[in-house]
Amino acid sequence: MRVVTDAAERKGLPLYSGCIAYFPDALLAVAELSRIGNDQHNPGKPLHWDRSKSGDELDALMRHLVDCGTVDVDGVRHATKVAWRALANLQKEIENDVRTQGDNSATTGDIAVDAVGQGGSCGDGSCTVADCQNAGDTQ
Repeated sequence: MRVVTDAAERKGLPLYSGCIAYFPDALLAVAELSRIGNDQHNPGKPLHWDRSKSGDELDALMRHLVDCGTVDVDGVRHATKVAWRALANLQKEIENDVRTQGDNSATTGDIAVDAVGQGGSCGDGSCTVADCQNAGDTQ
């Protein structure tokens, strides 16, 4: 799955009604966790996913899954961390599929991050996804 530009095809992808409207509280919790994690791992930097500090999604997911139903020492539910790791893993799988199929078009995450000038995986927001792809960074 990748970002589609065809209007008819886009109308068939219910991002709001099929995801955000289903899980508003859970998605807000995941977004808050993104901010908390950024403040912890990238203090003073704009919100971004520093993938160099996030590579073991499935192991981390399982560590938090064991403690689901409880709150971690940082005050965040373990279930929220499971959801974040599941989304991170899914995003990487989709990006890998796009790259494997020889399609260099940006994925949803790339476009959303690039739009605010914090793309790529440089860790400091100084590069764009295109810069990283041109440099051979597989993110």
